[in-house]
Amino acid sequence: MTDLPQKVERVGVIGSGVIGASWASLFLAAGKEVRLFDPSRTVEADTRAYIENAWPSLEALGLLRSGAAPDAISFFEDPAEAAKDTQFIQESIPERLPLKLETFALIEPALAPETIVSTSSSGLLLKDMQKAWKDPSRFILGHPFNPPHLIPLVELLGNEKTADGVLDWSERFYEDCGKVTIRVKKEVPAHVANRLQAALWREAIYLVLEDIASLEDVDKAITAGPGLRWAVMGPHMLFSLASGGAGMEEFCRRYRQSHNDWWETMGTPTLNDEVGKILAKGVEEEGKGRSFEDLAAERDRKLIAILKALR
Repeated sequence: MTDLPQKVERVGVIGSGVIGASWASLFLAAGKEVRLFDPSRTVEADTRAYIENAWPSLEALGLLRSGAAPDAISFFEDPAEAAKDTQFIQESIPERLPLKLETFALIEPALAPETIVSTSSSGLLLKDMQKAWKDPSRFILGHPFNPPHLIPLVELLGNEKTADGVLDWSERFYEDCGKVTIRVKKEVPAHVANRLQAALWREAIYLVLEDIASLEDVDKAITAGPGLRWAVMGPHMLFSLASGGAGMEEFCRRYRQSHNDWWETMGTPTLNDEVGKILAKGVEEEGKGRSFEDLAAERDRKLIAILKALR
């Protein structure tokens, strides 16, 4: 890599749904120019509205660079045009492999030799997406969490086809934009954090379906309990601390039988239409008539408070 990550001036954003618009907001806040493609007829109005709404949150978190401008964004009807003259591209189009492959094939000829392309894909495998590339050495996974302009985590993944230095450079680029990165060392479906999230949700669904607790109380059990601790430290470090200073090995000795017994009783529900209706009814009851906009605003307000406290 020749340019330092903090010297990047122009970033491409391919796809401007909720994830792409959030990425665009973050990159603009970091002082970058953004070149954006999305096929939606209302993409410009929708994206500008999203950025306007996100800007106060970015300011509250101290993520606005001097000179950052929310209008330093250009819109293109062709993904190849959006990819031109960029030093980094974040792709966030829908999770359909044929569509991803088609888009990558369109943008590759337009890329500068050292441009890195990072996919936001949450479920597709890097090795499958690499099939669209004549040269996959600068194509990586950079999986965010919704909304990317607030949730810091990015999961980074490359493989034997990834050029030396690309992941290191990308890690520094993301961190310069305010992100926290982890390395996924071996490719598995759903990467790392989504697998952890899915494991917890599976048991949460089981508790609701078995009428062990209401959906609202299952949610409350997380937000008023371990969720608070998880915002501070991960499960392994927290359990090590729960040993009272004896360490993780001693904690495992003390509590292995309990955990083995609990794991034996955990459920394996399947998501289907019936389960979806049950969960939707529970979420509606928990929402108590509040609108989507009100709930999203509450989420963002509380996330900002937590992030500011942690900093």
